[in-house]
Amino acid sequence: MKLFWGLGKILTLGFWLVVLVNAVVVLPNPFDVLIKLAGGFLLLTHLLEVLLFNGSLRGRPHPWRDRLQIVFFGIFHLHSLGRRQAEVHHA
Repeated sequence: MKLFWGLGKILTLGFWLVVLVNAVVVLPNPFDVLIKLAGGFLLLTHLLEVLLFNGSLRGRPHPWRDRLQIVFFGIFHLHSLGRRQAEVHHA
């Protein structure tokens, strides 16, 4: 499963590279608009993930670095964070 999440991070980083290249180099007409729309939609989705999972980042050592990685990698970074141990309260 770690291979799947790592491959997802690499592919997401590759997509952001395509979006940056599209911003610098003018691509053919239908592709430039589609890449810009897909990049904007992905950025909105990742920002929404940061807002939704902000509470789970508060106990982390470097929450701002985690937020930045969520903006770049989205759910692929969220899965690598792991889950907190359930707190057991005794009476």
